[in-house]
Amino acid sequence: MPIVLVVSGRLTPGDVPRLCDALDELLHGSAATEAICDVGALADADLTAVEAVARLRLTARRAGCRMRLRGAPQELLVLLELLGLGEVA
Repeated sequence: MPIVLVVSGRLTPGDVPRLCDALDELLHGSAATEAICDVGALADADLTAVEAVARLRLTARRAGCRMRLRGAPQELLVLLELLGLGEVA
C-alpha cells in the first residue's frame, strides 16, 4: 500500500525540509514501495514547488520507494518539464 503525503497551500523555501522530514517519517519502518505526493491543493506552481517535488523524490528514492504526483496542476507539470524533471510527473 502506498504512502500518501498531501502538499497544500503556498510553499516557502522553509517548508521544503519539513515536507521531506514528514515523508521520511511516513516511510520509515513502512513496507511501502511507492510514495504519492498529492499536490492538487498547491496555491502556487512555482520554483519552490518544483524544489519541493524534486527533494521529495530524492527522499523517497533514498527510502527505496518510487514517487508519483497526484493532482498536479498543469503549471507545475510544465515547470517540471522545462527544468528536466518531467519524469517525476
